[in-house]
Amino acid sequence: MNNTFTPGVVPARLGTDELQQNFTDLHAPLSGHEAAVAADRCYFCHDAPCVTACPTDIDIPLFIRQISTGTPEAAATTIFDMNILGGMCARVCPTEDLCEQACVRELAEGKPVEIGRLQRFATDKLMNKGVMPFTRAQATGKKVAVVGAGPAGLSCAHRLAMLGHDVTVYDAMPKAGGLNEYGIAAYKSTGDFAAREVDWLCSIGGIEIKPGFALGNELKIDELVGDFAAVFLAVGLGGVNALGIAGDDKDGVADAVSFIQELRQASDLTTLPVGRNVVVIGGGMTAVDAAVQSKLLGADTVTIAYRRGRDAMSASRYEQDLAASHGVKLLFNVQPKAIHGNGAVAEIELEYTATENGKLTGTGEMIRVLADQVFRAIGQTLATEAGLKLDGRKLAITGAGRTSLAGVWAGGDCAAGGDDLTVTAVAEGRDAAMDIHATLMGSN
Repeated sequence: MNNTFTPGVVPARLGTDELQQNFTDLHAPLSGHEAAVAADRCYFCHDAPCVTACPTDIDIPLFIRQISTGTPEAAATTIFDMNILGGMCARVCPTEDLCEQACVRELAEGKPVEIGRLQRFATDKLMNKGVMPFTRAQATGKKVAVVGAGPAGLSCAHRLAMLGHDVTVYDAMPKAGGLNEYGIAAYKSTGDFAAREVDWLCSIGGIEIKPGFALGNELKIDELVGDFAAVFLAVGLGGVNALGIAGDDKDGVADAVSFIQELRQASDLTTLPVGRNVVVIGGGMTAVDAAVQSKLLGADTVTIAYRRGRDAMSASRYEQDLAASHGVKLLFNVQPKAIHGNGAVAEIELEYTATENGKLTGTGEMIRVLADQVFRAIGQTLATEAGLKLDGRKLAITGAGRTSLAGVWAGGDCAAGGDDLTVTAVAEGRDAAMDIHATLMGSN
C-alpha cells in the first residue's frame, strides 16, 4: 500500500480504544451453555444435506451430537479428521451459503443450526489445550515439497506428515498461513490465531517450514522435481489486476490485498492511514473486507462500486448486508473510467453499465464520486505458471490435483476448477495428499 499520506488520507482517525472495539470478533465465541442450546436444535439428519454442502465433507451431525453429549474434544477430532484447518474455517467460511443454507432448520424455519459457531466452539476447546489428536505413521523415507504455506499447502503438508512422509513447506512470505495470515479481515480472525493454528498443525512433526522462498525466484520447478519425490504447488494468486484507466497511478490508489495485508500485520491500528472518502472497485470478498475495514478505521464515506448487478457479486448476500450494516454504500452497474485529481486522487469517474445479449456494455451515462482513496479489488492473477499447462488463467489439473508435469500436483487458488474459498483449498490439499501418498507407495 502507498504510505504517502495524501490530503485526506491520514492515520489515527479514531482513538486506540475505539479501534480496538471496532476490530473485536465479528461473532463472539459460544459459551458452554450457548453451545449446548445451539447443538440441541440439530435434527441429526441421517442423510444430512449440510454434509453434502460442506466442501470438506465434515460429518456435521456427528460432531454436533458429540457437543450435545458433553464431548467437544471428540467433536473437534471429527472436524479435524476432514478439515485440519477447521478452526479458521469456523471463523471465515461462508456457512450461510454452504452448510447452514442447506440445513433443514433453515429450510423449515429460516433459522439454521449455527454450525459455524459450534465448529469454532469445538475446535477452540481442543486447540487451546495444545492437543494434536493425530499421530504420524511409520516413516516412509519419502520427501515431499509443498510450495505455499496457505490453506491448501498446510492441509496437504499435514496429511502427508500424518501418513509418514517428510514435508518441506516453502513460502515467499515471512510468516506461514497464506491468506489466513495476510488476507482475511482482522475482525474475522482476531489476535494471532492464524499463527497459533500453524504452530498447532505442525506439532504433528515431520513438517519443516522455510519462509522467503518464491516459486520462479529462489525455487525452480525442475530442481524441486529432482530433489523431492513429489511436489505440491499451492502458490495462490500473487499478481493483482490493474484498473487500466487514466489516473490509476495517482497517490491514494492502491490494491485492496496490500491494504488488508498491512492492516493484518499492524501492531498499532492508529498508524494506518485511511481516507475520508474511500471507494473500493470490485464485487468479491476482498472488496467487502477492504470496505468494511476502511469504515472501521474511521472513513466517513465508503462505497463499493461493482460493474454488474447485486446478484452477480461473488461476495455473499450476507457479506453485502454486513457491509451495508457498517454504513458502506453499494453501487451496482458501474465501471471505472478515470481517476481525477492533481497528483493525488480526488474523484473517480464511473460509467453506468447494462447487459445486452449477455454482454456487459457501458451506457455512456457517467457519475463522479468523491474519493481520496481508491482500492482495486478486481481479482488476482497467477504470479508464475512454472512452465505448466494452464486452464484459462490457472494451472490445469486432472483428478486430485495432478498437473501436466509428472510428480507435480497443485491445489488452492492457483489451480483451475476451485471456488477460491479457504474450505475448498483445504479439501484440495487433503485430497492431493492422499493421491500423492497412493502414488509414492505404489497403490495408484
